[in-house]
Amino acid sequence: QVQLVESGGGLVQPGGSLRLSCVVSGGIYSITVMGWYRQAPGKQRELVATISGSSTNYQDFVKGRFTISRDNAKNTVYLQMNSLKPEDTAVYYCNAVRSRNEYWGQGTQVTVYS
Repeated sequence: QVQLVESGGGLVQPGGSLRLSCVVSGGIYSITVMGWYRQAPGKQRELVATISGSSTNYQDFVKGRFTISRDNAKNTVYLQMNSLKPEDTAVYYCNAVRSRNEYWGQGTQVTVYS
């Protein structure tokens, strides 16, 4: 069973940075794809970025600002978020896909305020 625990959210001003972490228990090596999603109030959850092996993909609205990475030795996936905007305000969720199963973390709140 894979378990995901996010951390690193918080309050930040526009233009600021945060780094989210997702600690994976249950075997990061067996996971095919890991990703970060977000859900703003009143909106549907949306994909932000994914990482599979050394391959990364980003949604257009975060390209050039966010970086996803993983450290297998620490069983951790990161989302470095720079140049944050108020529209980045959301609950950010870590996601993992292993075989045909999908796993979610509990989410961490990111609030960008001016």
